[in-house]
Amino acid sequence: MTSADLHTLTGAYALHALSDEEREAFKRHLAACEPCAQETAELSATAARLGLAVSLTPRPVLREQVLRRITTVRQETPREPALSRSGRKSLPGRLLSRWALAACLAAAAALGGTTVWQHQRAEDALQEARQSVQETDRIAAVLAAPDARTRATTLPGGATGTVTVSDRQDKAVFVVSGMADPPQGKVYQLWFDDGGTMRSAGLMDPGRSDQSVLMHGALDGASGMGITIEPTGGSEQPTSTPLALMNFPA
Repeated sequence: MTSADLHTLTGAYALHALSDEEREAFKRHLAACEPCAQETAELSATAARLGLAVSLTPRPVLREQVLRRITTVRQETPREPALSRSGRKSLPGRLLSRWALAACLAAAAALGGTTVWQHQRAEDALQEARQSVQETDRIAAVLAAPDARTRATTLPGGATGTVTVSDRQDKAVFVVSGMADPPQGKVYQLWFDDGGTMRSAGLMDPGRSDQSVLMHGALDGASGMGITIEPTGGSEQPTSTPLALMNFPA
């Protein structure tokens, strides 16, 4: 493989699509080629953003409720209320008008309450979207950091995992592909390995087989990471034998 060939492998390297031999050759090339190192970091960050992209669809609850209420209200033609001998509206007519007014007010209040509820739901969804974007930006910052170092491994079940560490960011990102679903009522938990002492680094999303996770907390001198299966909500300390233990790249 020539030096010219190596310049064309930045995209394949960022997507983990190289063979072991090609990957080792390209890593040696990166150490001496600043343009390729920069392009690889940018492509890795872009791949992470695409993998974490989310879309939010507004819930049609308000429309459904309004349409459902319409079917329960029958429109009638106006009728003149009966008059008493004094020429005033009779009591039944006055009561009917009051009940109609009360019903309208109640319907307006209910619809207003639904609108407020819908507004709150929209605000919650917007806040979740903002948090997702912020998380994506933090992940991209680690992957694109000039001092980012990466190590890949094969996990049980054939999944592949890659950890990227940046001392400058004092953070680590774990990217996994093909992860099997955890057992019912369980979740994958990440850990920093502080010389044999495990420190929680957050939970993985149990519903996604491919994901990028910003490990919670600072590196703080950790030498590696581990993955265990824990009860939903996570544990303060590992309660099972680690599925995988990885040393951070030097």
